[in-house]
Amino acid sequence: MSKQFELSVDRMTCDGRGLCAELLPELIRLDDWGYPILTPGPIPEHLIPLAQRAVEDCPVLAIAMRRTQHKK
Repeated sequence: MSKQFELSVDRMTCDGRGLCAELLPELIRLDDWGYPILTPGPIPEHLIPLAQRAVEDCPVLAIAMRRTQHKK
């Protein structure tokens, strides 16, 4: 098993500004109202720095990175 990261969104906190999707379009797209839809599964290693930036720059802190364990 390897430790990896996944994104999660707190839908009650998110206000649909869409900054996360601008910063990480590879993993986040927006629905018709501007709220994020996350690509399920682990974050590819090369996108981790961008995912961290999306988490840090969310104006309402609605996006989080969580460590998970996945079978190889």
